[in-house]
Amino acid sequence: MSQRLARLRSKLAEKQYDGMLVSQAENRRYLSDFTGSAGYLLITQEAAVLFTDFRYTEQAGLQAKDFTVQQVSGGFENWLTATVRDLNVKRLAFDALHVTYATHQAIKKALGELEVELAPDEQTVELLRAVKEPSEVAAIEKAQGLTDGAYHHLMGVVRPGMTEVQVAWELEKFIRENGGDGLAFDTIVAAGPNAARPHHRAGETPIREGEPIVLDFGAKADGYCADMTRTICLGPQDDQFKRVYDLVLGAQLTAEALIKSGITGEEADSYARKVIDDAGFGDNFGHSLGHGIGLYVHEYPHVAKRAKNVLEDGMVFSVEPGIYISGWGGVRIEDLVVLENGKPRVLTKASKLATD
Repeated sequence: MSQRLARLRSKLAEKQYDGMLVSQAENRRYLSDFTGSAGYLLITQEAAVLFTDFRYTEQAGLQAKDFTVQQVSGGFENWLTATVRDLNVKRLAFDALHVTYATHQAIKKALGELEVELAPDEQTVELLRAVKEPSEVAAIEKAQGLTDGAYHHLMGVVRPGMTEVQVAWELEKFIRENGGDGLAFDTIVAAGPNAARPHHRAGETPIREGEPIVLDFGAKADGYCADMTRTICLGPQDDQFKRVYDLVLGAQLTAEALIKSGITGEEADSYARKVIDDAGFGDNFGHSLGHGIGLYVHEYPHVAKRAKNVLEDGMVFSVEPGIYISGWGGVRIEDLVVLENGKPRVLTKASKLATD
């Protein structure tokens, strides 16, 4: 945590912030190791304070070793004002992507008498989080191992006639029974025509032979997320499924072979997109190639059209091209990769065979 604070303080100096008020849950955990659901961090060049209420003060004291824990109650004027004044903060950054308008107004009112400038900050901590430390990569690998295991388990029990929610429960049950913190996000099981909707929610639709079934799910372990998609077909595969599946798989393998450190997220996206465009399915691939993953399932870096961010060693992100055809279904295949020594190392080990 002390190294993370040092990196943040360097950024605060660059941006001429006297301090930063951190409220977003993953940012808060990343900087302090505090896992409670409520609290604020106030970080300056000299101080690191964690404000939380009675429910979490003991927990905060055990987890946030580099922070002074202050128990609070009531509005910002009851605790933030005095600390900002004592630390002589004149320009205070805050999590602009997390703080609501109402919260901003409450902070502004509490600090009004001090004439503090509130500086909206959208990405300072998020960019620090984008490059993973070895321990973070290990946690993601642990979560992905559970995800791979859940998929292997499912392939031994899935049968035609099971509903989407029954399939989703088999995956979640395995993850929870084998040491996972829980799910990184709501599991997607999309059978038949439902697979044409990339973020279909599992329902009572029964799965049938000969149809595409998109499975998108991930475990959470030690606070870190995994994310994987596989598309299967129970029973005989028709020509349409074979063609679309082979195309998506080819696009994914092409991207994984060509991606390297130093390129932009836009360039990475283009490798898979060109394969699908050239085959005439460009309009059927409407989402980005991938996204960063860590404490949250969607974070930096962006791997998408018009994504100008540069991919660096230590970044972990998904590679997940897809093709979706209304009335028929869809195919998506997703791996997680980490950039190491300039090249992607695939963390996902689950089979890509689309059969039962």
